[in-house]
Amino acid sequence: MKKKNNKIKIIILIMLVLFSTGCTKVLKDPESNKAVTNPATGQSLTENILCQPEDEETIKAYEKYNDIVDISKLPTCQSFQINSGGYEGLWDSIFVKPLAWVIIQIGNFVKSYGLSLIITSLLIRLIAFPITKKTAIQSELISKAKPELDKLEKKYKDKTDQASLMKKSQEMTMIYKKYNINPVAGCLYAFLQIPLFIAFLEAINRVPAIFEEKFIGFQLGTTPLVGLQNGNFLYIIIIILVGLSTYFSFKLNSTSTDINGQSSMINKIMVLTIVFMSLFMSSALGIYWITTNLFTIGQNLLVKRSKALNG
Repeated sequence: MKKKNNKIKIIILIMLVLFSTGCTKVLKDPESNKAVTNPATGQSLTENILCQPEDEETIKAYEKYNDIVDISKLPTCQSFQINSGGYEGLWDSIFVKPLAWVIIQIGNFVKSYGLSLIITSLLIRLIAFPITKKTAIQSELISKAKPELDKLEKKYKDKTDQASLMKKSQEMTMIYKKYNINPVAGCLYAFLQIPLFIAFLEAINRVPAIFEEKFIGFQLGTTPLVGLQNGNFLYIIIIILVGLSTYFSFKLNSTSTDINGQSSMINKIMVLTIVFMSLFMSSALGIYWITTNLFTIGQNLLVKRSKALNG
């Protein structure tokens, strides 16, 4: 148990170090201290962009604040390299710049940065598949152990003394051993998903080639809230797809992990929270979220099917 706790502490420490070395900076007007927005799309512009914008409205917006960010010194997005701009900290060097470079390269190849976001999301999930598969398998193992775990909960329902709690913990450990359940393994991808999500957010915000593009009717840098405020109700589709894909992604795991009968309610709250947050996510980030959820749903269905075939 101590070794597992130490692993978790090391992962958290690494994340804290990475997160403290880089961050997207919103471009603000020095006089009003308000975020500078693109008048055409309504999106907030980023101060520490990685390459030059090409949209005329975006260029004009940046040129007004040339003393804060000189876009003429930046490389074009097509010529952007991982080492462009020099060393800017561990977070940028390990996550943001490599991810931005991959999205740009794939985007240049397929002639669409929106499609590149989807392809990059799928590639990352395929690379992480051995880890995510273990997470899905753990959920299925817990599903098999659920009847015994439910009995254990009923057995110690009204017992709160220290001796009973210790016995309950010991019996639960025995059930976990019986079904080869490793609770820590189920949490591993959750730790990895957080930096990936933030890295995607930063890559989208800091690469004009991504946030300036339109994809199947969506301005990638615009949030659904801004899109709806501008009268474009097409952005409702992103909110609905984020909600549905998140709901079914959680639902596939809820029956297998709902040991105490509380996970269902927690999942519903989380889905509602994510749907609310999707209003303020850029469309590009919403597309990434939908893609990863669909991959997770497909993966979990395959794991369930293989387990059923193997008995």
